[in-house]
Amino acid sequence: MRTLWRFGCSARLLKTNHSRTAASNTSFPAVWMLLAQHSGRIPGLFVAAQKANFCTMRETVEENGSPELYSPHPKVRGMTLLNREAFKKTVVVPVLKVKKEIVHALLKALKHTVLQRPGLKRVIEDPEDEGSKLVILDPHQVPEFSLGQAEQEVLKQLNIPPEVSRYNLELTYENFKSEEILRAVLPEGQDVTSGFSRVGHIAHFNLRDHQLPYKHLIGQVIIDKNPGITCVVNKTSIIDSTYRNFEMEVLAGESNLVTKVKENNISYELDFAKVYWNPRLSTEHGRIIELLKPGDVLFDVFAGIGPFAIPAAKKKCVVFANDLNPESYKWLLHNCKLNKVDNKIKAFNLDGRDFLLGPVREELSKVLALEKEAQKPAVHIVMNLPASALEFLDVFRHLLVGEPYGAAVLPTVHCYGFSKHENPAKDIQERAEASLGASLDGRCATYLVRNVAPNKEMLCISFQVPADVLYKRPCPAEEKPASKRLCTSKDFTEENVVS
Repeated sequence: MRTLWRFGCSARLLKTNHSRTAASNTSFPAVWMLLAQHSGRIPGLFVAAQKANFCTMRETVEENGSPELYSPHPKVRGMTLLNREAFKKTVVVPVLKVKKEIVHALLKALKHTVLQRPGLKRVIEDPEDEGSKLVILDPHQVPEFSLGQAEQEVLKQLNIPPEVSRYNLELTYENFKSEEILRAVLPEGQDVTSGFSRVGHIAHFNLRDHQLPYKHLIGQVIIDKNPGITCVVNKTSIIDSTYRNFEMEVLAGESNLVTKVKENNISYELDFAKVYWNPRLSTEHGRIIELLKPGDVLFDVFAGIGPFAIPAAKKKCVVFANDLNPESYKWLLHNCKLNKVDNKIKAFNLDGRDFLLGPVREELSKVLALEKEAQKPAVHIVMNLPASALEFLDVFRHLLVGEPYGAAVLPTVHCYGFSKHENPAKDIQERAEASLGASLDGRCATYLVRNVAPNKEMLCISFQVPADVLYKRPCPAEEKPASKRLCTSKDFTEENVVS
């Protein structure tokens, strides 16, 4: 799945008190703003909680329809240790008294008028009449305790009295959404954590400084409100450019960071503390795989745990995958076996430059030397290390010795990079050209992968390596260097992977 997860929600009906008034011109505030705010919106659009004190329910109803009526109690502001009991609050909702046998028909007819807040029961017992039920209406749709003409016509057809009553409903911690809780707890005017990445059972945050005093509360709220999440972590350092991992702190839940994920219908297992995994790259992984055809050759220079290599192997491509991080290499082998492609991928634990100068050079020479043009597969080289991959492109300068076999079989490179330039595509192309020592005008394509941070983009530049860059004419005086033994997947066992 970027898989970017927004805060979930949960609510349920709890102990209530009942009072009844006849429908009249009595003002009821049109302030069910919680229902007007959909979970798909960014939390910055949610109504901010403001302090307000209400002594009785009557005084609450007579307030000027302020939206904080349906926010947690203001006394939770500044809480750093989660106290669920402090979130109890009573609000007034409109209800209709309906005979049990016609409740279903009414719900169907007034589906846009009844209360739809997730987790809350729309139908509750009538404490005054065992033969009837109370149907809770949406205060936003019934702003003055008076139904519209269309709704009254429905009640008339069902022979239901049009009397709208008041019901005192007690809301508790379970009835508030996570963004509502956090907005009520954090200091007024401060940004509420807008989202997190989900990696299996782990929620991954990048908290800002003003949120750190509330980090453990934030973690517990996320676990409470998101089924399946049992661990919340916060990134505490930048990504290490060597192994692409980072330090993190467990904010709440279990400390087990070995998890399972599924991306583009393929399962992976990994130790999130030791390897790089970003659910936001799912679409980009899929885009590159779509470019491949069965029989193509893929060299994955910075393979990680295999999100390019494994789906390519399943597509019947010939795959060579490499990663410098020993932990990534172990989990790559593990995931190859998990997905039954361990016999279709040759894996290496080398520096990216050594991988290009060794296995890539050797295999390219074999593939491009095939006699028949029809036998020559397309060759793709993926270089997904955006912090520094562009600096590796100089390896392609005279990587091969001999005469070009034709433009059709030149390898295609997909190289990733970050840019803070006002014209990111131009910046990436110019940096790639500087490393290659050749112009790519008219023979490259640049794709915006994602926005990493304000004024920082991640891009992919794809191009065929120019023949005059890739090939060097042979010189009789040159001697071939002795080949070095490569560390391949045969040097590792399944026991090494899980140890």
